Amino acid sequence: MEMHEVRYFLAVCETLNFTRAAERCSVSQPSLTRAIQKLETEFGGQLFRRERAATHMTDLGQLVRPQLEQIAKDAESVKSTANSFLRMQDAPLNLGIMCTIGPLRCVGFLSRFQRDHPGIELTMTEDTPARLVELLSEGKIDVAVMAQPDPFPERFDVHQLYAEHFVVAFPPGHRFAQMNAVRIAEVGGESYLSRINCEYYDHIGDICERCNAPLKDAYRSEREDWIQSMVMAGMGICFLPEFSPVLPGLQTRRVIEPEVTRNVSLVTVSGRRFSPAVTTFMLALKAYKWPT
Repeated sequence: MEMHEVRYFLAVCETLNFTRAAERCSVSQPSLTRAIQKLETEFGGQLFRRERAATHMTDLGQLVRPQLEQIAKDAESVKSTANSFLRMQDAPLNLGIMCTIGPLRCVGFLSRFQRDHPGIELTMTEDTPARLVELLSEGKIDVAVMAQPDPFPERFDVHQLYAEHFVVAFPPGHRFAQMNAVRIAEVGGESYLSRINCEYYDHIGDICERCNAPLKDAYRSEREDWIQSMVMAGMGICFLPEFSPVLPGLQTRRVIEPEVTRNVSLVTVSGRRFSPAVTTFMLALKAYKWPT
């Protein structure tokens, strides 16, 4: 059974005239008749009884009509949904974003993108790089914005968006406030507030060990806002990306000797085909001029 056969059948139901039904469907009457005959063969009985002056529906025709009408409605609904999707109206977009990226860094871009493309429905998932890689591979998110110390697997396409220095965060009145920058060796002995989800935690820890300034964890938390609040309360210091601070008054200085940086990138699965909405988002993200 094909959709045009359903359409022809419903046209005959409404007109009870094969000639008028063919005109309504813009086909020849023989073509419409053959389509009805094919349906009758599939269903195993007559759908219409054709007499000299009129055409009548059979009991079988009456029986299948409601179901075929529903099939036609569902087909139109699917077509409408697909058209809206391709025109980026109510088009879904699933973005994965690393949980250590500060919201203030992204809201400018997201605000502009929403204004330019109001029909795209964006859902954001925050997680660690390892988990975002899994979600990308499983197709549960379309694209991800993230960074990690080690190269991404070859199955991913990686486009750098911006580079970001790491800083040390400390409360007002701390000795670091007198410095223009803080050498890694100078953090030795400080109480450290550990950001559990920091993808560079082990990397920075190794650097501190090499510089004879091992980290002494005082508290640990998955919440960036908790860590920053504890820093402000004088409970310790922490390393974090320079665009991550969100609390007013939080003091920071760039880390040097050595500098620590991360490259925040747009990551996608190589060879995967994307919807118009996802393609539009990727192009906009690559073209965006990130404030320094």
